[in-house]
Amino acid sequence: MLPRPLSLQARLMAAVIGFVSLILVIVAIITSATLGAALEERVQEQLNSYSAATRRLVAEAEDVSLRTGADLTAESVLIGERVPPGLLLAIQPPDRSATGIIVTTTRGRTLDNGELFELTEALRDARDATVSLSDHGSFRVNIAQTENGTIVVTGMSRAEVQRTLGSLFTVIALATLGGLVLLALTTAVTISVGLRPLRAVAATATRVANQPLDRGEVSITERVPETEADPRTETGLVGAALNTLLDHVDTSLAARQRNEERMRRFVADASHELRTPLASIRGYSELSLKALGQGQSAETLQNTTSALERIQAQSVRMTRLVEDLLLLARLDEGRELVRGPVDLTQLAVEAIADAQPTALDHSWQIDVPEHPVRVTGDAGRLHQVVTNLLANARTHTPPGTSITLAVAAVGDGAELRVHDDGPGIDPKVREELFARFARGDVSRARQTGGTGLGLAIAKAIVEGHGGTISVASEPGNTTFTVRLPGDSAAPQSRGEDGGRDQ
Repeated sequence: MLPRPLSLQARLMAAVIGFVSLILVIVAIITSATLGAALEERVQEQLNSYSAATRRLVAEAEDVSLRTGADLTAESVLIGERVPPGLLLAIQPPDRSATGIIVTTTRGRTLDNGELFELTEALRDARDATVSLSDHGSFRVNIAQTENGTIVVTGMSRAEVQRTLGSLFTVIALATLGGLVLLALTTAVTISVGLRPLRAVAATATRVANQPLDRGEVSITERVPETEADPRTETGLVGAALNTLLDHVDTSLAARQRNEERMRRFVADASHELRTPLASIRGYSELSLKALGQGQSAETLQNTTSALERIQAQSVRMTRLVEDLLLLARLDEGRELVRGPVDLTQLAVEAIADAQPTALDHSWQIDVPEHPVRVTGDAGRLHQVVTNLLANARTHTPPGTSITLAVAAVGDGAELRVHDDGPGIDPKVREELFARFARGDVSRARQTGGTGLGLAIAKAIVEGHGGTISVASEPGNTTFTVRLPGDSAAPQSRGEDGGRDQ
């Protein structure tokens, strides 16, 4: 089984504490080495000073020894002299045995032959050396010779240096240990606070993951708290990015829900629109069959003829509805458009001429420039757009309403407007005006047996040409505006109102 991986906090703490510990150890080594070298240099300077003084004392003692015949020893050299504790002196006259003494705080201690031998061996190949004497510690020693041939060994104890370095090591160790403990606590708190946004991100993502997002109306309300989603910090940037993602997902889910609801309404409306003509066809068919079964009287033939005419009318209505639905489906797939040069000026004149006989109680006006306004598109479908807009204005306005069709060149494209001074569109239905099977309110109630797909078809055709269609309405002033680019070869991608999901 694989070992459990360390957390990010543990890895960061280990890295920080390990790196700082290495730095502290290096600093301690350098400090100790530098201070030790300085202390050793000071001991060496003291040794050089005392070495010169002891050679002078030995020379004086040699003169006294020659006059009096007394033995020349290390003790006799230092009698009556004030010397510091830790001073070592060993001498070897040319014709006598060696003697030595170490000065302590209260008295001097004589060196034995073994210790004298250790001094001799340490100074065999050098004038200065460091030697450790049993029970006396470490000494820095120096060897010299008087004019009479007496060998003089002077030494200074290194005990003070060792005590200082020992104290320094203790202080450094305690300070390092305390500093590391404080560093560990500070690092743990700092990293914990720094990683708190990531933990908030993980908690938010977990809560979102536990939500049922595959069915029903879904709304993602979970967000990373603003205090943990500050984009000015690295970890806060992650929280801000997750919030942006959740906003986008929430918007997409809401759009999906709206599309599903529109699809359900679409199916219900389509079923309703088809049920009426189908019921009529079925009823009149049964009536015709029943009449035929009763004989071929004149009244029966008249009733049969009337029933067949009603069947034909309902069939035409149903066919028109199915053709409109098929047209919308093909437009959603990017098909059904045959492109070529189109003169919108001529198209508008023809559309007004066709619309006037259908509503003589309306006032029809046209506003087009003298020169042609041309775009690239499907002339038949663009004519259908204009026809649908004019029919919509005629159907939903009372007699006496003035309807104006205007065409103008705008920039590299063209603009077509259908304006009326009727009662206007209810703001409640304006957003769904271009939806399939949309119905206006009482002020623009449908007066004919239309399918409710006219504006949806107009929107699909315009967007298939890469253009846009919009409406602005208030009582007495309603305008549908169609904008087409100069070259409509590349259709725009449809939004959710014009997409096939409706």
